[in-house]
Amino acid sequence: MKLAIGSDHAGFRLKEAVKKHLDKKGIEYKDFGTYSEESCDYPDIAKDVALAVKNGHFDFGILICGTGIGISIAANKVKGIRAALCHDTFSAKAARAHNNANILAMGARVIGEGLACEIVDSFLSAQFEGGRHQRRVDKIHEIENMQD
Repeated sequence: MKLAIGSDHAGFRLKEAVKKHLDKKGIEYKDFGTYSEESCDYPDIAKDVALAVKNGHFDFGILICGTGIGISIAANKVKGIRAALCHDTFSAKAARAHNNANILAMGARVIGEGLACEIVDSFLSAQFEGGRHQRRVDKIHEIENMQD
């Protein structure tokens, strides 16, 4: 499994903690930035991670900003991306199992390091259940393909 990971300045510290957790588990990842707590714009990071996942270079993505809201909204603008903002393990598991989410978003000002790592584990260990959930994901794709 290969992950694309990124954060803005507000999520930098939590991203570093998640990277250490991934290292301990032997999970391969590429850090798309930011690389410090210097102010930056989360849409830039979200775009880079989302495109890397969309283009099949990575299996999943993890994005972190202050609340997780802005970075998930930006990532979801990329066609084919289903970024789920999760602040608990149940939602992270359901995001994969029911929505076939391909990016996990979290808020560094909302959760701590320990919970974030548990959420990552729940997200990565869950499998898409298909069935009735596939029909719903297909409907999301239909909405994506609508023209103005």
